[in-house]
Amino acid sequence: MTAELVRGQNHPLSQARLEVRVSAGRPIVAGATLSDEQGRVRGVEWVAHPGAPTLPGLEVSKQAAADHRLAFDLDALPGTVHRVSVLLALPAGVGGPVRFGAVAAPFVAVTGLDGVEVASYTITGLDTESAVVALELYRRQGVWKVRAVGQGYAGGLAELLTDQGLSEARQLAGSINEAVAQGLARSVSAPPPRTADADRSRQAAASAPGPDQPYAAPQGAPGTVPARSPYDAPGPQGATVPQTGYPGGPAQPDPSAVTQPSAPTAGPVDYSHPGRQAAAPPPPAPTAPPAAPGQPAQPVAGDATGWSMEERLYNQVWGMFEDLARTTAAYRSAVDFADSRMEQELDKVLSDPRSRIGGQGDAAREAAQAKRAGLVDQARAALDRDLAQLAAEAEVVEPALPAAYASWDNPVWHGYRVPMEIPMALRLGDLRLPESENLSIPMLVRLPLERGLWIDSGRAGLDDPLTDSDELRRLAMDTAVAHAARLLAVYPAGEFTVHVIDPAGSGASCLAPLVRSGVLDAPPAAGAAGVGEVLARLTQRVDLVQMAVRGGVADSLPPDLDTAEQLLIVNDFPHGFDDRAVTQLRYLADEGPAVGVHLMMVADREDATAYGPLLDPLWRSLLRLTPVPDDHLTDPWVGHAWTYEPALVPPGSQVLQQVLSQVAAARRSWNR
Repeated sequence: MTAELVRGQNHPLSQARLEVRVSAGRPIVAGATLSDEQGRVRGVEWVAHPGAPTLPGLEVSKQAAADHRLAFDLDALPGTVHRVSVLLALPAGVGGPVRFGAVAAPFVAVTGLDGVEVASYTITGLDTESAVVALELYRRQGVWKVRAVGQGYAGGLAELLTDQGLSEARQLAGSINEAVAQGLARSVSAPPPRTADADRSRQAAASAPGPDQPYAAPQGAPGTVPARSPYDAPGPQGATVPQTGYPGGPAQPDPSAVTQPSAPTAGPVDYSHPGRQAAAPPPPAPTAPPAAPGQPAQPVAGDATGWSMEERLYNQVWGMFEDLARTTAAYRSAVDFADSRMEQELDKVLSDPRSRIGGQGDAAREAAQAKRAGLVDQARAALDRDLAQLAAEAEVVEPALPAAYASWDNPVWHGYRVPMEIPMALRLGDLRLPESENLSIPMLVRLPLERGLWIDSGRAGLDDPLTDSDELRRLAMDTAVAHAARLLAVYPAGEFTVHVIDPAGSGASCLAPLVRSGVLDAPPAAGAAGVGEVLARLTQRVDLVQMAVRGGVADSLPPDLDTAEQLLIVNDFPHGFDDRAVTQLRYLADEGPAVGVHLMMVADREDATAYGPLLDPLWRSLLRLTPVPDDHLTDPWVGHAWTYEPALVPPGSQVLQQVLSQVAAARRSWNR
């Protein structure tokens, strides 16, 4: 049984060969230090980090990643070592977050080599700290134990290593950050040029993890990487897992699959559609005539392989996402190289004291800066060329998208009809990078959903300190309603049911479109009694379906059981929830998706801090979305921080009411 530790708690270790698995949601640095009986690190040779990842008895990751696996053989450690500290730090100087308070709480787990958890710890309560001692493995009277530490340092690795008695702490911290930057720079190669006749086979990955990521395709470094997506969800252990839809598609959504960015490999990636791998898909649809010499190829909607236009468009959107990730990674690598080369040239010239006298030093500095500017300009020109091609492709693809993939302002919604079959995927918003502010890629998740959604109504991580809390809560509920309406609209009549829990009635105005249209089977549940009734009913449904499936007697389900996919929207959590209700909610989040019961939480995580780490597994199992643009989604390939923007109905538009009225009419006709 896994021991869920809290800060300061320890647990005995019965095995000598272990793994420490880390899941953080964003790329972080993982390392370890060895200490003697007094808790002092005797030298830099007692520190394992990306620049020196291997020491006797342990090995750590070679670069920053959202998920890590650190290997330990406690019997192989030197006899003078009595304590091993597991360190986590945010990469410095790469443009990401600079404090742990702005990211999701890191999760660490000690497991055996078979993957079975021995102990786990979620590091909560961090704010300005940029480095933290997560765990200690220590020897006491000949027995090894693990202790949850969670000691953070606002001064970063330098302060942390200094506190452990290392005299060269500042120099070592600098070399670690340099090794991490170099690792990121060489993790992705420049994308090959895209030609009109190039094979654009971009199909969703069939692997387990997926994106509750935007797509259900690869989720590794751009180019040739394992099929997953930046939306792959983290699983129970905090690993990236395939999701239902985006390029990488958790997956992925399960955070438990601990993975690290894969180095590019030769050969094309197989993005074949799940369940259709027995035969090769048909070739891409006819493409535009070849472009004139020297001119870029003219983009065409559906220019990807697939069995239907829907699948081709899905794969094409995934390919656009991959291309944007790759070309941006190449640009950032080029800038890093230019910076590194300039520093090396300046160090070489200015290391001679004689060159610092007169104008020789100034001339060397100007020459180095000019070379850097030339390299950066060249890289930017290549990036702008690729962005222009992607923008041209987006202009022809967006109008051709089916309703499930289209934004709410797409004309396709004005011709909406209730579908006869479930689509491949669903659009939850748009993604973009800082280098491509004017180019957004649709964020698609595969259907049926493989993980629930958490619409964050809090201010944690938002850059604007003046953001109004009440306005954020309203926007979060509007976002939830828009997502629920889209799910109802893309499922055939009678195959999707929405339940709402609104204990205090605070979301009544936002929920009005769902209530007035009649698409809900029952009014939103209010008060503790309403919360208990809805949770008990859905929990019973999960139990019955699980027993029927496991027993192979699905035909024996009660005739009045609603076999449609179920979505539970929970507003204003944890108001109105007692301990029993919280336990039922966690059960639905863990077991529900496998039997068609999905969860959509509209909540501020800070409001639930009274429960301590109890709810951390719940939050980790959900895909976090925000009601305002925010760069909280990170792809596991190269660690890009993607800015997510929700798919909301344009102000003043009546499209939502028109669509819901048709859904309600189809439901009434189906129930007759």
